[in-house]
Amino acid sequence: MAGKDIIMTTQEELKKLHVVRKAMENSITQNQAAEILDLSDRQVRRIAVRIRLEGDEGIIHRLRGKSSNRTLPGKRRILRLFKAKYPDFGPTLASEKLLERDKIEVDDETLRLWLIEEGIPYKKRKKRPHRQWRERRRCFGEMIQMDGSNHDWLEGRGPRLIFMGYIDDATGTPFGRFYEYEGTLPAMDSFKRYVETYGIPVSIYIDKHAAYKSKKKLSVEDELSNKDPLTQFTRAMGELGVEVIYANSPQAKGRIERLFKTFQDRLLKELRLEKARTKDEANKVAERFLPKYAKRFSVKAVYSDDLHRPIPKGLDLDKILCIREEHPLRNDFTVAHDKKLYQIEDNIRAKKVVVEERIDDFMMITYKDKALKFKEITVRPKEEEPKKTYEYKIRKVYVPPKDHPWKRYFKANTNTQYPQYQQREKVAPKEKWLLLTK
Repeated sequence: MAGKDIIMTTQEELKKLHVVRKAMENSITQNQAAEILDLSDRQVRRIAVRIRLEGDEGIIHRLRGKSSNRTLPGKRRILRLFKAKYPDFGPTLASEKLLERDKIEVDDETLRLWLIEEGIPYKKRKKRPHRQWRERRRCFGEMIQMDGSNHDWLEGRGPRLIFMGYIDDATGTPFGRFYEYEGTLPAMDSFKRYVETYGIPVSIYIDKHAAYKSKKKLSVEDELSNKDPLTQFTRAMGELGVEVIYANSPQAKGRIERLFKTFQDRLLKELRLEKARTKDEANKVAERFLPKYAKRFSVKAVYSDDLHRPIPKGLDLDKILCIREEHPLRNDFTVAHDKKLYQIEDNIRAKKVVVEERIDDFMMITYKDKALKFKEITVRPKEEEPKKTYEYKIRKVYVPPKDHPWKRYFKANTNTQYPQYQQREKVAPKEKWLLLTK
């Protein structure tokens, strides 16, 4: 260990001390010393003053052995929090959550360098393949992209959910809600909530999922009229005047796909921090998350016009956004729908009625837009048992034996009581008996 009379300096400081001493001894000028040390003459004079007052120790920098004035406090604490709470977070998101939840401010680049210095792994962005860029639509509400993301959003804490997401093509404003499955009713319910929030958009960009693109073969009428068979969702979009545009590949609707990729990182971790376990809890977290995300990441459209149409007065969204099917009315005023039987209680004369299955699990049966009273038949009448069929068997002729009493009597009285058989004595007994019966 160095003694009290030994000064610990670097080679650079020793060089600086030697040159300044030469200037102090007037061997060289201060300007020459400044050129040699690549300093200003003012700095050389300051160093000379410190050496006169403190001796050779004055050449040592005052911050030697001290932390920098710009050092962030709690570096170890920040790294411990990162390992414990945000191990799979990226530096940017981790720095945001440290400020929001732990009240610790640290720059994302500083945190990234600390992680590299300590050898702590962190999530990195993957390189994406090059795609041709498509220009955004120019107005808010001109086109929205919609899709469903099937992901383990609750990370095993609850059921597997589907996030029905929307994003405006012009501004990137997101919207969405969690459901138990991706289908017609979740799509209609989420679209209704979008319309109630922003209005009716001009067009919607969707993929060819079975709920949005019909897989049925064209009928003769459809081929003659040059129309494609519609699903319940596309039928509802047509009634609302929303143009449906189909994407031929996931990359074609890249904005909604990238939004899901971001949400599977940020929203998933938000759900984890809030300890959401059910669909309702996840929707509450999403309602708080989406406005903050939109405020930070949405962009301004080229034009400030909002092309969303307000909901017209008198328009019943529930009547349009529903599963609507036409069924024949039977002679006993019953209707079969979804493998169930319903009894119509109104006395009407109709060949067909319309069954509406609404998004709030409410069902209606209508005829000419008039609601009918009905009830479900839970117990069906027993079917009548088929009538028994009888088999008619040929009855055999009874032939009495030879020693039958009647035959003995017949032989004894044939000549006296039955003279017509006198000439037929040679006839066999069986034939005599048959002739007698005649």
